[in-house]
Amino acid sequence: MMLTATILLEQVVNGWKWRQILHDVKPVRTLRLTGALLAGYGANVLVPLGISPLVRSWLIARMENLKTGTVLTTTIIARFIDGVVFALFAGLVAMAGKVPQVSGNLELGLAVAGAINFLLFSGLLWALFRFRTLLAQDGPLICRIFDWMAKWFRANGAQMRGSLCDGVVWPKARKHRLNVLLGAIAAKLISASHYVWAGLAVGIVLAPFDYLFLMVFAGFSLVLTRFIRVPGGFVIGSAFAFNLLGVPEEQALLMILFNWMISIIVVVGGGLIVLWQSSIDIRSRQQEIVFDGP
Repeated sequence: MMLTATILLEQVVNGWKWRQILHDVKPVRTLRLTGALLAGYGANVLVPLGISPLVRSWLIARMENLKTGTVLTTTIIARFIDGVVFALFAGLVAMAGKVPQVSGNLELGLAVAGAINFLLFSGLLWALFRFRTLLAQDGPLICRIFDWMAKWFRANGAQMRGSLCDGVVWPKARKHRLNVLLGAIAAKLISASHYVWAGLAVGIVLAPFDYLFLMVFAGFSLVLTRFIRVPGGFVIGSAFAFNLLGVPEEQALLMILFNWMISIIVVVGGGLIVLWQSSIDIRSRQQEIVFDGP
């Protein structure tokens, strides 16, 4: 029961964080944004092409009379913020010295990976805001290439660039800026707590930093396996991390399966319900979602 609640709470917090970023464009209710997040996961089941960000942006744009590109850019900003915060957690775990001792220097590996992650996502955030005005111009080569590619999708490149630039926003109010960071941190802590409740179901209790280590290690495994096109990266990383922590194989497998199954039921199932209630057929509107002009 608690695992189900925390999985859903994580999505609500992510929706609330998205609301803070989107606020200066247009205030949108947290539950509506949470529903769009879930719908994106549900859409990935129907059309497994990684269109989740497009679907959630398209839904909010249609419901709130906004441009799809503008909303999409705010989701990108949220993702970059998550990357920076995740990197900070990786550094915290490495510096705390709570990493299992194995052959090789795992602490150094996590620290280096966290530093690379931090530089990458903070650099992407900087570039997004630094070159916002450049993308809005017609002259630069990159803009001409963008317009040329947009024609392939029967879209107006200049309008698409304009809508994307409109979404490059950072909250003006200090309260909303702080809430973005607090939301990202809270979502990661809630995510780390999933294995707390899964573990209690099978009689496993770990040290607090062990749960952070699980989140960080499994997160890096997910990123790595996506690069090499291996499915189930989070599950593989979790299994390896549990082994490092000395958790018996049977209990570790039960914790992983319990967490995975509840996540599928709550997140994907909830997303499909949102899509159904919205009376949207993703298969029939796939082209509109991808090629929809701003």
